[in-house]
Amino acid sequence: MLNYPQLDLVFQALADPTRRDMVERLGRGPQSVSELAAPLDMSLPAVLQHLQVLEASGLVSSEKTGRVRMCRIEPKVMETAESWFAKRREIWERRLDRLGEFLVEEETQRRKARRKR
Repeated sequence: MLNYPQLDLVFQALADPTRRDMVERLGRGPQSVSELAAPLDMSLPAVLQHLQVLEASGLVSSEKTGRVRMCRIEPKVMETAESWFAKRREIWERRLDRLGEFLVEEETQRRKARRKR
């Protein structure tokens, strides 16, 4: 079994709909913690816990300027997850192509056998 500790944290972080929503909104550009919290029906400490999970995964980084903490997406980590998916997709597409070729060959063999009868 392959070990992808960074990806494990990314998938764990993205498993929660609130965190996926935060990542989606941060994909449009940096936002303050207050801006991220505004549409959510939860306390600020709960929002901060979600942000901690996102930061621990590496998906999000934050920086405090004065009294405002700005959050932004970290594209490198997202690209790592995308790359992992792309490799899996490529493997499965090749397998499905081979299966398709096998099924066509099987059907061809069946038709030839029927004609010989």
